[in-house]
Amino acid sequence: MIELRDVTIRSGPFVLSQVNLTVPQGGYAILMGRTGEGKTTILEAICGLRTVAAGRVVVGGVDVTRWKPADRGIGYVPQDLALFPTMTVRGHLEFALRIRRADRATLRNRVAELSHVLGIEALLDRHVRHLSGGEAQRVALGRALAFEPQILLLDEPLAALDETTRQRLCELLRSIQRDRGLTTLHITHNRAEAQALADTLFVIESRQVAERPIGQLEQLAAAVATTHRNETR
Repeated sequence: MIELRDVTIRSGPFVLSQVNLTVPQGGYAILMGRTGEGKTTILEAICGLRTVAAGRVVVGGVDVTRWKPADRGIGYVPQDLALFPTMTVRGHLEFALRIRRADRATLRNRVAELSHVLGIEALLDRHVRHLSGGEAQRVALGRALAFEPQILLLDEPLAALDETTRQRLCELLRSIQRDRGLTTLHITHNRAEAQALADTLFVIESRQVAERPIGQLEQLAAAVATTHRNETR
C-alpha cells in the first residue's frame, strides 16, 4: 500500500499542500493532471527524492517519511529513464543488486529471469545508447524491478513510444504487476494507457489531488491530453 497523509511539498515558490492519496496493496493506480501540477513531485516525495515539509509518507504500513531513498524498497522509472550511457543492459539489470551486495548466483539468476520476462535476452551485452525507445523502456523497467520491490512508481514510462509498442508494453506492465502483486502508481496523459492499466484513478486539479471513478477516465484523459498537447507546442 502507498499512502500520503496530509502531505505538503515545497520547491521554491511551488507548493503542494494537504495531499492525501491511497493506493491499495497490489493495486494499479493512474495519476493524471495537466503539466506543472506536481505529478512528478508526488512520485519523488514517495520514493524519497524530494523532502516532505509536512505530513507522512507511508509504504506498506510503515512511515518512511524520513527514510533515505535506498531504504524504502521502491522501484522507480523516471520520465527520462536515467539510463547510464556507458553501461550495458546486463549492467543495468545488475545495478540495484550489486549495491545491495548480492552474490554472483543471485545476479546471474535474476538477470536471466528478468531478461526473459522483458524479452531483452538478446540485448544483454549491448550498450543502452544503441537501443530503440521500446528497448530502453524495458531496460529501465528491469532495473527498477531487479531487487524485487513491492512498490513501483512510473513517471510517463511509455510517453515517447508509438501506439503499437505502447500497447505491447502496457500488456507487459500489467502482466508483471499482477504476477508479482506490485502496488503501482503510474503517471500518464494517455487515455488508452490509463484504460488498459488503471484499477484506481487520481487527478490533480489546481494542485489538489482527488480520486475519481474509473468511469470518468475517458472524459478526464481527453481534457488532460488536449491541454498537454497545447502546452508542448
